[in-house]
Amino acid sequence: MKKILFLFLLISSSVFAQEPVATRYAEMITPADLKENLTIIASDALEGRYTGSRGQKMAAAFIANHFETVGLAVPANGSYYMPIELSSSRTSDAYIKSGTVKYANFNEVVYMGQASTEGEISVEAVFVGKATDADLAYLNVKDKAVIVLLDGLNFSVFGSLRKTSAALREKGARMILAVGAGKPEEYAPFATQLKSYFSGNTLSLNKPDPNNANKGMFLINQEVASKIVNTPFEKLEKAAKEPAAKKPLAKIKPGRVVYHVAVETKIVKSENIVGFLEGTDKKDEVIVLSAHFDHIGLQHQGDDKVNNGADDDGSGTVSILQLAKVFAQAKKDGHGPRRSILFMTVTGEEEGLFGSQYYVEHPIYPLANTVADLNIDMVGRRDPEHAGKPDYVYVIGSDKLSSELHEINERNNKTYTKLDFDYTYNDEKHPSNLYKRSDHWNFAKNNVPIVFYFDGIHEDYHKPSDEVSKIDFDLLAKRGKIVFYTAWELANRDNRISVDKK
Repeated sequence: MKKILFLFLLISSSVFAQEPVATRYAEMITPADLKENLTIIASDALEGRYTGSRGQKMAAAFIANHFETVGLAVPANGSYYMPIELSSSRTSDAYIKSGTVKYANFNEVVYMGQASTEGEISVEAVFVGKATDADLAYLNVKDKAVIVLLDGLNFSVFGSLRKTSAALREKGARMILAVGAGKPEEYAPFATQLKSYFSGNTLSLNKPDPNNANKGMFLINQEVASKIVNTPFEKLEKAAKEPAAKKPLAKIKPGRVVYHVAVETKIVKSENIVGFLEGTDKKDEVIVLSAHFDHIGLQHQGDDKVNNGADDDGSGTVSILQLAKVFAQAKKDGHGPRRSILFMTVTGEEEGLFGSQYYVEHPIYPLANTVADLNIDMVGRRDPEHAGKPDYVYVIGSDKLSSELHEINERNNKTYTKLDFDYTYNDEKHPSNLYKRSDHWNFAKNNVPIVFYFDGIHEDYHKPSDEVSKIDFDLLAKRGKIVFYTAWELANRDNRISVDKK
């Protein structure tokens, strides 16, 4: 019996010794640990973790304590906390007057911006059509309000509108008045959507400068546009379509408009939470593992007012906590990474990727030494497209800058986790534009290779029903393991991955 027991132990020991070191630590990413931490991060007590709120700061303290407990070092900035100052702005009053008629904000007009005026501003208003270069070559817009025609009313037009606005500002335009083509009845529902964005507090990373070139703009309905220049809207649309060589826009007589904006601004203090694990022979090179720990806070209606954000992005946050614990334990056991790893949970993602933007503008470790960012944002659920299908994760951006990073991520998945990698959102032309909608983007646009792990848009997205009870913790753990395996190889391989795409 003793001989049999000895032989069993010998065989077991041999098998364990042959098992890859990484696999031993990957198995430490457990559903139980993830659930324990998420139950705290996404609890009602944290009130939805809105940027700068009491609940967000409670989450920050919990994360910082976790980093210290598992043995992460304080980074080179001298603290687990990376303070960030944001400006919170709210438009308290805004309107437009044409003649004796006054148009109030969120009715016939919607103000979009963060700059106040000094009392009422009265200026000449000109119709500039779609403000093409050919149109602006013969129009004088200096010190005037300009009425710009949009192709339609949807959020996709705002990208081109920002460029048009910048061009008009360069030519001296004082205010932009945007009006949508198409059916007049399309304005009201779109204005209602905009109200949800612009009626409350708007956060920005830097304190608004009243002298900044971008002083905001108004969206106006077709009736207001016609009233200002005393021209039927059909005639305005027709003029915008005619060849610029005929100078059709110059035939639309200018009008006059009065506008007023009052914006209240205050400073909001928030913070990223960062923990550092120093590498060995390649310690000056850094891998960043990131997730945002803020969410959208409380809502004013309904019985359940707490937007818990269990999936968005409590799931990513607790994945970072577990990865920190696992890598720190590996180092204690003598298997520390060759390259350093920065574990970073960022603030302000929901309001505009502010935490990650602040980091890349004020990096603790040079971006030139940053090998990659593996970003985790929503990894605890299944979306409707994958109901009843094999375990999956959406992978975004892995092939955009480094073919080596893409190959490493693919190979580790095929070897260990065997998830179905879905690249649907990897297409930069996809309408959702997810490649630019989470914190990895601030690294990618600075030429740092990234991978973004994501579970898709489900029915509880940005709702109080995004609760811990709906998280698939087995799947969450499996997704955490693919991040671990890819990070492990990035941190320990001989050569740093190359950037071979731009």
